[in-house]
Order: sequence, then C-alpha cells, then structure tokens
Amino acid sequence: MPARFEGLGLQFQYPDNWTLDDSDALLGRKSVTVYSPGGAFWSVAVHFGPVDAAKLSQAVVDTMRQEYAALESEEVSEIIAGHELSGYDLNFYYLDLTNTAQIRCLHLGHASYTIFCQADDREFQQIERVLQAISTSLVNELDKSALLG
Repeated sequence: MPARFEGLGLQFQYPDNWTLDDSDALLGRKSVTVYSPGGAFWSVAVHFGPVDAAKLSQAVVDTMRQEYAALESEEVSEIIAGHELSGYDLNFYYLDLTNTAQIRCLHLGHASYTIFCQADDREFQQIERVLQAISTSLVNELDKSALLG
C-alpha cells in the first residue's frame, strides 16, 4: 500500500519504503520531499500568485549550473495526467557518478508547482516510472481539488 502525503494544499502518493521530509513545510516553506532508499528524491514546491514557469525552471537550472560546471540541460515539456508541464532534463557528474535531474513546472488554479527529482543514473533507470507515478498522483489530486474548489 502506498504512503500518502496531505498538506500544503497538496496530496500525493509515494512508495511506503521512501522517507518523507516535510521539515521545509514545518518551517513555513511551501515544499515537501520524499527520498528513495537509494538516495534519489522527488520534491514539489508550491508558488502562489502569478509565477512565470519558464523563469522559475531557468532559475533552478542556473542554480544547478553554479554547483555543477559541466551541467548539461535540455528544455522539455511532457504531458502528465492531461496537463503540459514544461521544464528541463539535466545531466551532470557528482561523486564520479553521472546523475539525472528533472524540473517540471505546472500552473493550475491559483498556484504554480515545481517538481524536481534527481538520482544517479543507475538508480534513475530503476525508479523513473516511480517518479512519474508520484508526479501523476500529485497532478491527479490537483485536478480533483480544482474541480471541487
């Protein structure tokens, strides 16, 4: 049975053997992260009011580039649960391992959402579908909330 997060106006399911870190939310920040047993993570942040998704995702890329000089980035868009999410796929080296990260932005209702996930490439290949399932769960729940609200 999957675990479920409910808070910050968000709901999503994630594997029950993953670890939830809602310490940012407890500090008043509008984000929550779940970690796989292997160290990968999936995170979502909520941004209320008008937010330019392109600028938001570019700011994340710029921040990552400061940390990882050889960062490669590719602008992408993908459909999740019937919604187009824009963002970037990133590749970089960390601790002699190649890593993949994905940034996806969505505007729905009165808020924008940034989804960020990252893993070393070996783990990413194993859990990519799990990361997609978490994102799909989130977007489906946001849709339900938008219909009710």
